[in-house]
Amino acid sequence: MKRKYLIGLGIAIGCGATQAQTVLLDTIRTSVIVTDERQTSDNEIIKAMYEANGRHFQDPRAPRFLFMDRKGKVALGIGGYVKGTMSVDMGGISDNLDFVTADIPVPKQADMQNQFQMDASTSRLFLKLVGRNTAVGNFSVYVESDFRGKDGHQYDLRLRQAYIRLGNLLFGRTRSTFADGAAGPPTIDFEGPSGSVSKKNTMIQYKQQIDKNWSWAASIESPSESYTVVKNESKSIKQRIPDIPAYLQYEWNDGQSHIRLSGLFRALSYRNLVKEENEYAIGWASQLSGMIAFSPRITFYYQAAYGKGYADYLNDLGGSGYDLIPDGNGGKLKAPYALGIVGGLQYNLCKNFFVSASYSQCRLYDQASLSDSAYKYGQYVVANAFYTPFSNCQVGIEFLYGNRHNHDGESGNAHRLNAMIQYNF
Repeated sequence: MKRKYLIGLGIAIGCGATQAQTVLLDTIRTSVIVTDERQTSDNEIIKAMYEANGRHFQDPRAPRFLFMDRKGKVALGIGGYVKGTMSVDMGGISDNLDFVTADIPVPKQADMQNQFQMDASTSRLFLKLVGRNTAVGNFSVYVESDFRGKDGHQYDLRLRQAYIRLGNLLFGRTRSTFADGAAGPPTIDFEGPSGSVSKKNTMIQYKQQIDKNWSWAASIESPSESYTVVKNESKSIKQRIPDIPAYLQYEWNDGQSHIRLSGLFRALSYRNLVKEENEYAIGWASQLSGMIAFSPRITFYYQAAYGKGYADYLNDLGGSGYDLIPDGNGGKLKAPYALGIVGGLQYNLCKNFFVSASYSQCRLYDQASLSDSAYKYGQYVVANAFYTPFSNCQVGIEFLYGNRHNHDGESGNAHRLNAMIQYNF
């Protein structure tokens, strides 16, 4: 007689966390299994599907529906969420769909004081396949997309992540090894804190769990760069050396708390048109990050990054031309220093309601060779509340304040009120 399985899954979103998953195995009729969220067990494949370590608050949760092969060796999850947001800027705006403090007009402009926006482009879709193979052990395949489109074209499908993990090795595009997703505080705002390290790269990564508490990872990642150059003196060229990040992490409290020390090495190539030579500047950065669950109700999030030539990894500076900047005359470029800090606190009032508040700052140094209007630093303050009225549905409200200061001392500020409804599937 053929053996078949029925699997039920239990998922909760209350207070921004997914509860422990279990699976019930029983006899049923077909070789492919469609699962619904009901009950739980200890099946290893299902545990791998719902593994949540390293997940950012905005990342999709566990899939609601699951397909499984007859032998229970491979499972395919299909999930995502629909997210709609509404925002109002008052007394100054961030000239962006997201609240980017670098995009606050400086000096303040009378015709850019108010703004109303609605958006659904950060909704997500994903496929995740997990299984076990005698040759490689555990493996997984993951593809995730949203609707932000290429170069910000709203509502065009965009690939966010696509990778294959074979045992300890990962191949593909995902969050940089230098970025600590779980250390990001909860926000409705898609961009997040100004000083947060937030970047996705294509990579080859090796990750190892040393024991219950210690883990480490290192990778070689496809570099992307953004330079400020001087016409007829320097220009950006194709990169020749990959970015190389690594981290060492200690976690406790069943993964609810961790501390991570990360490092990043970059060799940034450019063309010196004065010397008619290809040259490079060394970039590096270090980061201390993590989260601490002081109790079931209180969680503290923190990030502090410092280095030079890594501006493309910081929310406020990415794509703004600050990886390399002019270094006087002669066509030479230099890697300016930058600082990013984030601190946030979350308080769970009950099972399905929590509040949080965070502060962040991003700062650029060595701007003397740039114009007076060059970015100097930006500050980002957020306070929000999230409520789960019923399973898989979450609503939230959020207040944001930000300011941008330029090298010449001029500044501008903005205020935004965000509201959100999200349904996970």
